[in-house]
Amino acid sequence: MNDLSDTIACLGWGSLVWQPKELPVVGDWHHDGPALPLEFARHSGQKTGEDRLTLVLTMSGPVITTRWARLQVPDIESARSALRKREGCTLSDIGFYPGGSSGEFASEIAEWAKAKNLKGVVWTALPPKFANEDGRVPTQDEALAFLSGLTGKPKALAEEYVRMAPLAVQTPYRAAIEREFGWAALSKE
Repeated sequence: MNDLSDTIACLGWGSLVWQPKELPVVGDWHHDGPALPLEFARHSGQKTGEDRLTLVLTMSGPVITTRWARLQVPDIESARSALRKREGCTLSDIGFYPGGSSGEFASEIAEWAKAKNLKGVVWTALPPKFANEDGRVPTQDEALAFLSGLTGKPKALAEEYVRMAPLAVQTPYRAAIEREFGWAALSKE
């Protein structure tokens, strides 16, 4: 096994994987991240007119093996800052280990990082959000109704997000979206 003791990793399950933008990812995304519950449960992009449902950690989602990549950063604070910038969120929405993240899923992620002998790990810790209510997971019917109401660029971006999500991210909402709209996965991995 490669020595990862100097590696700071970033977890990914959505657009980070296919569109890391300025995030300083080194090499490919690995397919053996921690198994965490995910679902298309966050209404994102309202401020930019790019409405879509994005994947977030939520106890109501199925447990799925996530991805991880090495970051070219000197320390955990630099990793947090880089991910915060990429995600356009606050620093408090970036989970991290070591150093004190105590939110949901932090202990599972910390155990995974210890088993990998990683120096540290960061992840997006945005909560579910629907109808402008943080913490609210839309029902499957609400998610489908929301997506069916989109037009133009927001609809195209929402479709791209669902279709480009890693193939391994199979959730009940994704299956319903594929059935309802024909948005089959484009990702082959």
